[in-house]
Amino acid sequence: MSRLAVVAAGGTGGHLFPAEALARALIARGWRIVLASDERVAALADSFPADERIGLSARTFRRGDPVGMARAGLAILQGVMQARAAFSRLKPAVVVGFGGYPSVPGLMAGITQGRPTVLHEQNAVMGRANRRMAAHVTAVACAFPILQKAPPGVAARVTVVGNPVRPDIRALADAPYAPPDPGGPIQLLVTGGSQGARLLSEMVPDAIAKLPEGLRDRLRVHQQTRPESLEQARRVYTEAVVDAELAPFFRDMATRLRLAHLVIGRSGAGTVCEFAIAGRPSILIPLAIALDDDQGQNAKVMVEAGGARVLREAELTVDNLSGLLSELLNDPALLAEMSAGARSIAKPDAAERLADLVERTAG
Repeated sequence: MSRLAVVAAGGTGGHLFPAEALARALIARGWRIVLASDERVAALADSFPADERIGLSARTFRRGDPVGMARAGLAILQGVMQARAAFSRLKPAVVVGFGGYPSVPGLMAGITQGRPTVLHEQNAVMGRANRRMAAHVTAVACAFPILQKAPPGVAARVTVVGNPVRPDIRALADAPYAPPDPGGPIQLLVTGGSQGARLLSEMVPDAIAKLPEGLRDRLRVHQQTRPESLEQARRVYTEAVVDAELAPFFRDMATRLRLAHLVIGRSGAGTVCEFAIAGRPSILIPLAIALDDDQGQNAKVMVEAGGARVLREAELTVDNLSGLLSELLNDPALLAEMSAGARSIAKPDAAERLADLVERTAG
């Protein structure tokens, strides 16, 4: 009978994508996978490669809300008991947590039953759920060489593995970067999450419209745009005579990333690691309301490697975004340098590295 790993993860793409990449790496090694999350896990049934999905009770709370804290505590306790019962039946060799409050009951159940446990942190700043678990798990892995806000003693034993990515993104590590030819077309990719960030949806078209005509003529823009912003963005591009493809979601993101000369996007952990693996120069705009400025710290790692420029929301204007675009798009040599800088921090084999750690921990 092959060994079984329980993967516990929150319900966002930032947690689930690396969890899925690890699951596929372990399955290739003969493991069986069970996914543990909150009750919403049923929505993942069509995509996550698991033999079984366990819906666990879990709940978050706001600081300063004692009633919410009490309710969250009861929900998590219920989730732990549910997970302990499931684990007694399944007998997992290891439990792997990827953060987010829905991952807490599964990890706590593994810890209290004395099972080997692994925690993976995707961001340069350890998330709050992971902070609470990190001192109690068997092994801790992280994506970046910098890990802020880890509990005392945890940072010293962290294994840097990178951020596991989907196979189609992993393949981009072997695709060379070629800067745009002088006078030739320039491929610009604008991301912003699965539905496109409102700020990027509305500001990027205006910034591109202010570029010199000769530069606009060369642009081929591919932009994820919020549905409610589509018509306005399309109108701006049409008036500026810019070749632009707009959609709320691109399913072939790996192909578009491979073709891009420059990317504009947020700086979630998965986004930064994907840009690094692809070796794509980027303009990063961290989400201002992100907890603990994790997106800002993720972006800092890329900037210090020379792979990106950052514009904070507080300083972001149409004029300075347009000016930065003009600077980068008119300097192919700089774009090539940024590509090399981005690739210098990439760990395309992150899923295999994490799978190695999981197997060592499981014994």
